[in-house]
Amino acid sequence: MTGSEPLSLDEEYAMQQSWRNDNDKCTFIVLSKDSDTEIKHSDLHETSRMIGDVNFYLNNTDNPHEAELEVMIAEQEHAGKGVATEVLHLMMQYAVSDIGVDDFVVRVKDTNNASIHIFENKLGFKETERAPVFKEVTLRRRVCDDLKASLNQWTGHANRIKYALE
Repeated sequence: MTGSEPLSLDEEYAMQQSWRNDNDKCTFIVLSKDSDTEIKHSDLHETSRMIGDVNFYLNNTDNPHEAELEVMIAEQEHAGKGVATEVLHLMMQYAVSDIGVDDFVVRVKDTNNASIHIFENKLGFKETERAPVFKEVTLRRRVCDDLKASLNQWTGHANRIKYALE
């Protein structure tokens, strides 16, 4: 949604492996779920449930506490159902509470109205720049007490599942 290009399965695996050891990137795979079914630890290896990913990058040398967010819901039957908004809430909560992020930025294709809507209307981001040559919009959201309270409210239902390589 925010600018990721489609990758082959082998490319996706290679990228995920490289990110595992990189201190300035964080990626979570988005799994589909039934509204009636809780995700179990055994489901974490179920590749047929993968529908996308959500990432942040700590790549601003002037502000090491700024995270650039990306989200992609690759499976179209899950698009437009609030999945991107939910996983962005969860990722932002993790970035703020566990990593100490104090500023968020996103760069979105200027034709991607769905993503722009999510970031502006659901997450409170403000447009700060347009780059016509890249056909890209930059939106930002500073972490404040109100955002922290909203993130706690939005993610209060979530349970963490410890992941470990077997």
